[in-house]
Amino acid sequence: MKMKRAAIFDLDGTVAATLEAIAHCANMAIGDFGYEAYPIDQFKTFAGDGAHTLIERALKGRGVEDKDTVEKVFARYMEIFAVDCLYNAHPYEGIPELLKSLREKGIKTAVLSNKPHPESIKTVDGILPKGSFDLIRGVIDGCPKKPAPDGAFAIAKEFGVEPSECIYLGDTNTDMKTGKSAGMFTIGVTWGFRPVEELKENHADAIIDHPLEALKYI
Repeated sequence: MKMKRAAIFDLDGTVAATLEAIAHCANMAIGDFGYEAYPIDQFKTFAGDGAHTLIERALKGRGVEDKDTVEKVFARYMEIFAVDCLYNAHPYEGIPELLKSLREKGIKTAVLSNKPHPESIKTVDGILPKGSFDLIRGVIDGCPKKPAPDGAFAIAKEFGVEPSECIYLGDTNTDMKTGKSAGMFTIGVTWGFRPVEELKENHADAIIDHPLEALKYI
């Protein structure tokens, strides 16, 4: 295996335990339009593919698919999320120690998220010391969201490394597809939103149960 020089992390369900924040904001948004709230765990299947898809899935579960309603609820969600994206959010156990070890080894680190870019930065900087990552990248206009590999390629280019010199860590099928499409060594994490079977089905190169296990793939 080629020596690794960079590590790219998904955010929600990989670096940050944000399920409560996502559920809180989405339930408030759909509630404002008269739709019933969901249990928090339901958002494990709704999240992962961007805020718009999250709202589409939540409304579809309530029998609503018309575009006008989706756009109105999505706009309300974005208003709420801009304020409350840190609601009960915290880093997963072992993430700060992993980042410290990677920095000591000279490994560049980045976040690549399907969360809106401003809230990606706000979330990371709100749960970890500033500068914990060398780069934070959320959804940016003009760049396709994951599973398109464009964001992963852009990070590798900015770091001056080849994609094959990167590990990519994530908790969903979207993450595994992103890492594989980018030609990176893709690590599925079991502490996030989706079951291990999903990671295996999407051809994770490795699966880990604790963040520090990632160090053996550097």
